[in-house]
Amino acid sequence: MPQDEGMTQMHVEPTNPSWTVTKVVAVVVAILTVGYMLPWAIAAVRDVPHWSTFWVNLLLGWTLVGWVIALVMSLRAQRVVIVP
Repeated sequence: MPQDEGMTQMHVEPTNPSWTVTKVVAVVVAILTVGYMLPWAIAAVRDVPHWSTFWVNLLLGWTLVGWVIALVMSLRAQRVVIVP
């Protein structure tokens, strides 16, 4: 559609645009937040005793060692009941 010569093009910009670094950090934090409680979610889905995993993950998951311990707890063998 041709524009009239008297009309100017306009566009909208945010008043305080955020930096690209801020946007990248926001996405990384969102991904890490989802991954933080992943061991507990795995334990709950696998039906292993998950409350101990929850507390270890919540309280010590901020350390890499605590998170790995919670992950190992979530991957332990399931309790099996043999029904005749």
